[in-house]
Amino acid sequence: MPQHVRGVVARVKGEPVRVETIVVPDPGPDEAVVRVQACGVCHTDLHYREGGINDDFPFLLGHEAAGIVEAVGTGVTDVAPGDFVVLNWRAVCGRCRACRRGRPQYCFDTHNARQRMTLSDGTELSPALGIGAFAEKTLVAAGQCTKVDPAVSPAAAGLLGCGVMAGIGAAINTGGVGRGDTVAVIGCGGVGNAAVVGARLAGAAKIIAVDIDERKLETARTMGATDTVNARDTDPVEAIRRLTNGFGADIVIEAVGRPETYRQAFYARDLAGTVVLVGVPTPDMQLDLPLLDVFGRGGALKSSWYGDCLPSRDFPMLTDLYLQGRLDLDSFVTETITLDEVEDAFARMHKGDVLRSVVIF
Repeated sequence: MPQHVRGVVARVKGEPVRVETIVVPDPGPDEAVVRVQACGVCHTDLHYREGGINDDFPFLLGHEAAGIVEAVGTGVTDVAPGDFVVLNWRAVCGRCRACRRGRPQYCFDTHNARQRMTLSDGTELSPALGIGAFAEKTLVAAGQCTKVDPAVSPAAAGLLGCGVMAGIGAAINTGGVGRGDTVAVIGCGGVGNAAVVGARLAGAAKIIAVDIDERKLETARTMGATDTVNARDTDPVEAIRRLTNGFGADIVIEAVGRPETYRQAFYARDLAGTVVLVGVPTPDMQLDLPLLDVFGRGGALKSSWYGDCLPSRDFPMLTDLYLQGRLDLDSFVTETITLDEVEDAFARMHKGDVLRSVVIF
């Protein structure tokens, strides 16, 4: 029988979100209903509210979540009621050309639940990133549920569902950071600081954090940055070169998603170095680079989508590191809030006052 729960809905572009009644259907084939325990307030949710992703309003926001599987539909074998899971937004198909070549992290046919959750009047909702977890319960494709050790705090585990995974994966999976490398991270919000953590886990010798907010730079130091650059006062390209003996960094991770910071990343890397774009741009943004410079500097220009992660592989690995005391996910949680406080959390996030607000159910 369909269930009625509370959820955070963005009805109109740019307007404050509201907590409304959501109708969650029983799971169909290959679907699961998850009782959400915690969900992080990610900048992507604000992008949805502002119409920066698409205009399929109304949106059921929230996607960085962990919870307990409550029910599954027919054909589901990988998870069962009672399992503690982190929700992911890339349920791989197992059939496309990437999956058949053994590269499921690049799956070209990821999917979500077939059924739609609705408002009480029957209006269909668009769940953020196919999840919609600012709700007491949500309907997802079963492949979006990744089992992890239930000893992990839900507030910490949920962050692996998006921001932390995106940043760590940008460093380790996409950037290929290795022992002794020099790494620069431009933009030290949640994703950027996760990239700092990823570079540290991979054994980077020097990690340079760049931002215009001294509070974020201080956080980056606690996360493992060896050097910081305040780009409000200093040319970051010159500073990164100065800190790398004039060469530039081996890997530069751009975690802002703006043309001007991407240019900084491009020119702050060493010859044959790598630029990784993990910051999310808006549809109107354009990049202008001299093609001769692209050719002449060599190396690689990469985009990191979800940290090029494979949830079934990476989420359990990272939760194990957390339980071993080697990955401090708790340090990303600035505050815990209720469902009714999401709009206020957006404002604090926009001002840079928090690394992550986490809704606790």
